[in-house]
Order: sequence, then structure tokens, then C-alpha cells
Amino acid sequence: MQLINPDIHIDFIGKRKIALAISTLMILISLGTLAVKGLNFGIDFTGGTLVEVQFDKAPAIADVRAGIATKGYSNAVIQQFGSPKEILIRVQNKQGEKSSTISSAILDGLGEKFGADAIEMRRVEYVGPQVGEELTRAGIMAVLISMVAILIYVTFRFEFRFALGADVALLHDITIVLGLFAITGKEFTLPVIAALLTVIGYSLNDTIVVFDRIRENFAANRKRKTPQDETTMVNDSINRTLGRTLMTSLTTLLVVIALFFLGGEVIHDFAFALIAGIMVGTYSSIYVASPVMMILANRFQSNADEDKALEARP
Repeated sequence: MQLINPDIHIDFIGKRKIALAISTLMILISLGTLAVKGLNFGIDFTGGTLVEVQFDKAPAIADVRAGIATKGYSNAVIQQFGSPKEILIRVQNKQGEKSSTISSAILDGLGEKFGADAIEMRRVEYVGPQVGEELTRAGIMAVLISMVAILIYVTFRFEFRFALGADVALLHDITIVLGLFAITGKEFTLPVIAALLTVIGYSLNDTIVVFDRIRENFAANRKRKTPQDETTMVNDSINRTLGRTLMTSLTTLLVVIALFFLGGEVIHDFAFALIAGIMVGTYSSIYVASPVMMILANRFQSNADEDKALEARP
């Protein structure tokens, strides 16, 4: 099955200035929103109350949410714990609110929905902000370590300019996804960190496929009697991998969109991050990674020409 004609010739590199302007605008909006509004950190990062409840019959998560929503906790994280009858509810504490007050309100709300005799409170715990700070540091370190590892890997497999192009594209993707979370006010939790790391891997995979074809074209170009210019070779590489890129992105998006609409509240923000990341990652593998690599190549070539000119002077 072919979505794209294999003989297609789109001048992607010729549109790099327009793409650069679009990317710069998106990054500025994202950074501005992050600076002014910030992220809506979930209980994993800010601290809050954890309540474990056991029902006499397995309840629907939607019904549990409806029960506690009447008490003002519609944004709680709700999931099954152990058996289908055991439900774990995590709520972010409001300023000055005690865990005992929250647990009593949750029990009352569930009692009104399911009946007081159908529910048993198993435990109530408070997760302090210190744990949140540790998780924040761990999440940031996970992203930074992955970026450094990618820089080393791509430098070893290709060239340093390819590695910088890949890392710039990944920073571009992460910044825009974080900006979308700040703009929409969606809760930023540990599963979202996992989604960001998944986006990094997905975007890098797309970029490596394009870079691999570029490297093949560069190698073949050295053997030609009439060598092509670098812009033509990069454009040819992107066009030849475009069908594979779009097919992979579309099939992945279908699954993630299904998760977004049908996966339930717990996985909603995770799926949102993946949808945004896949779309932005596909764009960056075409319009960010390769153009940045070319800019660096031209920069290195200019420096080399300047050095040769200086050496040639008497």
C-alpha cells in the first residue's frame, strides 16, 4: 500500500525558512505560556491525599468519579487497585485542607452514590511535596540523560552535525508538547513524563530513518561523475522516506486517538501527550532535523573555507 507516489518531488528544504518561522513562533508561544502560566502539576509532583476504598461490587470508574465530583473532586485520579472492587483515589489538597477532611468528603459522596453500606474505607495517606520534588528532579534527569545518550549515539553512528540536528528537533518537540500542556491546563503527571520519553524515541526513530537515507545519498554522490548539491540530496532523501514516515505516523495516531477517546480518564492526558508528540515529531523530522543539519554543514564548510583562505595567504 502506497500513500505517496515514490517519484514525488516536494521541495522541503526550499521551504525551510517558512518552517523555521513557524517553529520559532510555536516555541516562543510555548516558552511564554510556560513562564507566565506554568504547568498544572498533578498529585505526583505537588503532594496530596490518597484514599483506598473497597466496594461490595465492582463499580464503574465513571460512577465513582460522578460520586466524588459532587464534593468538588472531579479532577481526582481514580484507578482500580488489586481487585476490581478496590479503588484508589488520589486528590490534590487545596490550601489548608486536611487529608481527614478530604477522606470524609469522598466517603460521603460515594455513600450518596452507592449507599453507605456498599463502601469500606481501607486507608488514607498523605503524599508530601518532598516526594513531588524528588519525582520532578527524576523526571528532568531522565529527559536530560536521554538527550545526552542520543547525542553520543547519533555522533557515533553518523556525524556530529547529524547529532545536533537530531537533538535540536527533540528539544523542539518537547518544548511544544510542554507548551500545549501549559496552554490547555491539562494535568502534568508521571505518565506524561513517560509519554514525553516515548515521543523522544518516536521522533528520533523518524529522524534516523531520514538521516540514514541522507547518508546513503552522500556516499553515492561521491561516486557520481556529476555530483548533486547537498540540498538536492537531502530533499531526495526526505521524499523517498515520506511514504514510510506518513504511514507510520498515521497508523500510530489511530491507536493513540482510540486511547484518547476510549481509554478513560486515567490515560487521557498520556494519550494527549502522545498525539501532540507524534504530530510535532513527524513535522520536526522533516522540517527541523534535516535543515539544522544542513545549516551546521554550511557553517562548518564556511569555517573550513576561511581557514584554507588564511593558509593560502603569503
